Amino acid sequence: MMDGNWITLISIGATLLFLIGVPVFLVIGYWVIGASLVLGMTLDNIGAALGDVFTDGFALLAMPLFILTGDLINRSGIARRLSDFAYACLGWIRGGLGMASLGACGLFAAISGSNSATTATIGSMLHPEMVKGGYDARFSAATAAAGGTVGIIIPPSIIFIVYGFLLNLPISDLFVAGILPGALMVIAMQFVCWIVCKRNGWGYLIPLQFARIAKTGLGAWLGFFAIGLVLWGIYTGKFSPTEAAGVTVGFCVIVGLLCLPLHRMIGSKGQERPVAERSYGEMLVVQGFRVTELPSITMRSAQITGILAPLIAVSVVMQQILSLLGAQEAIGGFVTGMGGYYAVLFTAMVIIFIAGMVLESLPVTIILAPILAPIAHSIGIEPVQFAVIFLIGASIGFITPPYGLNLYVASSVTGVPYFRLIRYTVAYIAALLTVWLVVAFVPGLSTALLPAR
Repeated sequence: MMDGNWITLISIGATLLFLIGVPVFLVIGYWVIGASLVLGMTLDNIGAALGDVFTDGFALLAMPLFILTGDLINRSGIARRLSDFAYACLGWIRGGLGMASLGACGLFAAISGSNSATTATIGSMLHPEMVKGGYDARFSAATAAAGGTVGIIIPPSIIFIVYGFLLNLPISDLFVAGILPGALMVIAMQFVCWIVCKRNGWGYLIPLQFARIAKTGLGAWLGFFAIGLVLWGIYTGKFSPTEAAGVTVGFCVIVGLLCLPLHRMIGSKGQERPVAERSYGEMLVVQGFRVTELPSITMRSAQITGILAPLIAVSVVMQQILSLLGAQEAIGGFVTGMGGYYAVLFTAMVIIFIAGMVLESLPVTIILAPILAPIAHSIGIEPVQFAVIFLIGASIGFITPPYGLNLYVASSVTGVPYFRLIRYTVAYIAALLTVWLVVAFVPGLSTALLPAR
C-alpha cells in the first residue's frame, strides 16, 4: 500500500479517536508516531524535536508562569475584588451581572493570559450569583464560556507567546496589539448580553451607587496594579514577557502572604464579607493565603502546564511532518489561488475558523500559522495584525462545537450539561464573528498602540 493510503488510514483512525473523546494530545501523538513510521522517520527524531521546543524556546517559559499567576490571583481573592468592581459599575443595567461577568473575564485575562483559567475562575465565582439573581442557568454558564475567549487576546496571552515563538515576532508587540481588539470583544459580548437579558427579563437590578463603585474600585486596587505592572513593563521594554510573568508571580505571592494576616487583623478573620459590610480599611487588603497553600496552588498550575506543554511539542512535530508531506505548499497554493487581497484573507479566515471548531488553539496555531502568515504578509497584511486576526479566529473556536473547550470547562464548573450550553452561545458567536471581521478589515485596531519604530 502506498504511503499516502497509509497516512489516510492513520488520519481516519485519529479522527475516530478524537470523536470518541480521546485527549487531543494522544490523538496528535498517535498520528505523529504512525506517520513517522510510514515515512521511515526514526522515533529519535520525535524525541529530538520535543527537546528542541523547550531547550530553545525561552519565551515559552512565560507560559507556566502566567498560568501560575491566574491561580494565585484567584486564590488570593484579587479575582473576586475585580468582579465586585465590575458588578458595581454595571449592576444597575438589565443584565448587569452578566455584563459584569464578561467585564471581569476581561480584567482577569489581563493578568492570567489563559482562556480556560478565565472561564473556570469567573464561572465558578459568578455563575451561582447569576442564578440567584434571576438568570437562566444555561445562559449564565454560556456567558462564562464566552467571556473566556478573551483570555488569549487581552495581554498577556499564552497563545501570543507561542505565536511569537513560532513566527519570530516580538511578543511585546503582539501583546500590545491585542489590547483594543480584546476590549472590543468584551464590549460586543456585553451588548449581546444586554439584549438577551432585556428580551427575557433576566437579572435583578441594583441601584447605581457611586460610593459602591468607589469602594469596590478601592478594593480592586491590587488587581489594577498587577494589570498596570504587566502592561507598563512590556510596553516600555522594561521587562520581556517572560520576565513580566516572573515579576507578576512574585507580586502575587507577596500580596497573598502579606494580606492574610492583615485581613485577619482588621477583623474579618480571613473571610470575605459582602461589600456593604466591609470597612474601607478591609477593602485595602485581599483575603490572601497561607504559605502552606503554595505547594497545592503550584501543583494545580503544573498540572495545567503538563497538559499544554506536551501538546505544543507534539504539534510542532506534526507541523514538521505536514511540511514534509507537502501540506504547506498545498494549503498555500489553495489560498493564494483564490485571487485578490480580500479573497485570500477571507479564505484564510475560513480555514482558521473551521480548524478552531475541531482542534484546540495550540495545535491550530502551531500547524496553520507558519503556513498562513507568510501568505498574509505577501498580500500586504502587517504580520502583527495577522497574528491578531489569526488568534481571534482561533479563540472563537473555544465556544464553537464540536470541540468548544470553554464549553467543557464551563460545564464542569457550573454543572450545566455541555449540549444545553450550545444554544446560548449562538448570539455570542455572532458578536465575536462581527468583531473578527472588523479587526480584519480595520488594521488600525491592531496596530494603533504599537510603539513607533
